Amino acid sequence: MHNHLRAHPHHRPPEHSLEQSSPREPRKRLSIALAGQPNVGKSTVFNILTGLNQHVGNWPGKTVEQRTGTLDHHGLVLDLIDLPGAYSLTCSSPEETVTRDYIIHERPDVVMVVINAACIERNLYLVAELLALPAPIVIGLNMIDVAKQEGFEVNPEVLAAAIGVPVIPMIATKGIGVHELIDAAIDVALHGPSGEPNRPEVREDHRQVLAELESLIKGYVPDPYPQDWVALKLFEGDREVIDMMRLQLPADSWEPVQSILQAHEDAMLAVASGRYEWISRMTRAALKRPRSGQVTLTSRLDRYATHPFWGLLILAAVLGITFYLTYSIGGPLQSWLAENVVGGLARWFAVVLSSAPTWMSGLVVDGLIGGAGLMISFLPILLIFFIVMGILEDVGYMARAAYVVDRFMHVIGLHGKSFLPLFLGFGCNVPAIMGARVIEDKRSRIATIMLAPLVPCAARLGVLTILVPVFFPQHATLVSWLLTGLPLVVLALMGMVLKRIYLKDEDNIFIMEMPLYHVPNARTIALFVWNQLLGFLQKAGTTILAMSIVIWALSTLPSGDIETSYLAQFGRLLEPIGRLMGLGWRPMVALLSSFVAKENAISSMSVLYNVSQDPAMLSQALRADMSTAAGLAYLVAQMLFIPCASTVAVIKQETGSWKWTLLNILFLTLLTLVAGILAYQLGSLIL
Repeated sequence: MHNHLRAHPHHRPPEHSLEQSSPREPRKRLSIALAGQPNVGKSTVFNILTGLNQHVGNWPGKTVEQRTGTLDHHGLVLDLIDLPGAYSLTCSSPEETVTRDYIIHERPDVVMVVINAACIERNLYLVAELLALPAPIVIGLNMIDVAKQEGFEVNPEVLAAAIGVPVIPMIATKGIGVHELIDAAIDVALHGPSGEPNRPEVREDHRQVLAELESLIKGYVPDPYPQDWVALKLFEGDREVIDMMRLQLPADSWEPVQSILQAHEDAMLAVASGRYEWISRMTRAALKRPRSGQVTLTSRLDRYATHPFWGLLILAAVLGITFYLTYSIGGPLQSWLAENVVGGLARWFAVVLSSAPTWMSGLVVDGLIGGAGLMISFLPILLIFFIVMGILEDVGYMARAAYVVDRFMHVIGLHGKSFLPLFLGFGCNVPAIMGARVIEDKRSRIATIMLAPLVPCAARLGVLTILVPVFFPQHATLVSWLLTGLPLVVLALMGMVLKRIYLKDEDNIFIMEMPLYHVPNARTIALFVWNQLLGFLQKAGTTILAMSIVIWALSTLPSGDIETSYLAQFGRLLEPIGRLMGLGWRPMVALLSSFVAKENAISSMSVLYNVSQDPAMLSQALRADMSTAAGLAYLVAQMLFIPCASTVAVIKQETGSWKWTLLNILFLTLLTLVAGILAYQLGSLIL
């Protein structure tokens, strides 16, 4: 990475440089943590610095996402750890626990804290807590352009002087100040802080009590926890720290500690008051607020985006536009790719392998290219879908969608926090189910897990966008919109049922932040799209590839004739059930193959209908075998069918019960059958 920006006055340029680094000497390695509240542009900073040199997984023992990346900078190797977005460090969520535990146990060389200049007072609360932890910090004052647009002006030099740590002004979406932030972090990591920062104190009337509490635990605090931090967390009533110290202290030493905590149950307010007073002092000279009565751009847009009626219409329009773009742009590209690339490749291999054994030619042309290869032609459709989703997320609209739907969540009896995990289901049901851990109440959490498979994931939507034009070429957008809404309507109805028989009318309050609207960052969106497409290609090259080969083998053995194959024999056992929906054995087998991966429905059909050498003929084969009513029934069944095997495994893992897992499978199987039959019967009358 090359830094073309001038050195910021708040830090010294690093002494290490590419020119000074000897090739014989091992380069110095620094560990830098990246922290911040949600929606402050932290991901943009991380993506700019690490690019494609990043890895995504889960923190050990947590469902919270872990992102790490490496970069070479001024002859140094930097390990950048993107800590989960957290509003505070009070251990009330897995994100907060991960953030503080990492800093305490791993002791990074420096922590870069990204804060939103337009919400500086709220963001500084996290800074106030980070200052109590052992690692030094530097502050990235991001979104200064958005802040100015909203009427806020922040003087970074004055703020840096007040807090006593470097403060770097940034516009991360334009790449401004990001390299200066990393330079400031390197400077602090190599040379240490220039002085002691100005840390907040507990409210004055409780300082003596806090000092007494710290003296009582002196000598008993386990490494690597700072003694003053542990005393402060005890004072706050932090359950995790209280449990830890109860085990560390002898019984006679714990009693006076417990007496202090019981006598000062308002201590949490004293700690918070001290932090807010500190924030007020830090911003007194550095922050200029908008004039009274000024209506900001965010406020004007939110009059409609969060309106109970207009907000729903806007959300519906956003979904409609997404499907329209998918069909109008992605559809022609998909057809071209299927005909000229995948189809051309299949025809070329058919010629090359014409003298090879029949089974080898069939395996390559029909099994590999006709199955997994055909999936490559879906890339334009998925590309457009993920680009739109990335833009909506980055511009700040997705939080408005969550707010609008939150009212609906309460109507169906779910916890307000249920929307965020369920919304993840539009990408994949697996993180949706794992994300339900943020819901503290066990009943609400299980209800969310049970309903999550009804959210149409990207794989289902991908199948939908490909098959709907086959049966409804003139009304593809409308039909897709209705079919996407179908499982959500079922989800709502089932939520109402669960509310009456399982949730017992529990009512929960959901507090959610509305980020300011801002110009999306092209690099962040590009990396989001890249990761999604890469995951799809990995699946196409592994799970779908394996399934395509299995389907091909079963459709070829034992005689080479698909009509007498093992797959046909199994499919004909299901045909009586399929006929209730107007479906033959081929679509029934394709539906079952989607249990491994939803995308398998398309690759299986291409093998079953023997159109692998010419993917463009799949539409003709489907229309010849299935009526419009039967096509509707199949689409309905596909949208409601049991989730993929990975999702089922995660349901078992998160509920810890085969009872809930099997109940979910049984319910969705019966729902698919009933809905498919109704769709076929109604479609036969109307279509």
